[in-house]
Amino acid sequence: VQLVESGGGVVQAGGSLRLSCAASDNFFSIRAMGWFRQAPGAERELVAAINSGEGTFYANSVKGRFTISRDNAKNTLYLQMNDLKPEDTAMYYCALRRAGDYWVSWRMYDDWGQGTQVTVSP
Repeated sequence: VQLVESGGGVVQAGGSLRLSCAASDNFFSIRAMGWFRQAPGAERELVAAINSGEGTFYANSVKGRFTISRDNAKNTLYLQMNDLKPEDTAMYYCALRRAGDYWVSWRMYDDWGQGTQVTVSP
């Protein structure tokens, strides 16, 4: 499975970005997917996740600002990020679980993209 993220960049606080993750996976529609982020010196943390039934999870820090979604016809995962804050600055990764529901721990995910950098200036 190959995951390719795009959509990162530099934005001012209060701005928006939409991340995309294209998956080369014939079974994308049944996978649980997650968006993680990692800032320098910090542990990788789950930002949002979605399962095959479109059930979602959000970290408390992004609730009401970020929206995760998926387009199974395009094998693509999205993360719409609004009202961005400097503390959202990190490398963002798309991740896939080959079986089962989403998990908070990054260790439970099987495949990863290369990451896309998001930088939010004050």
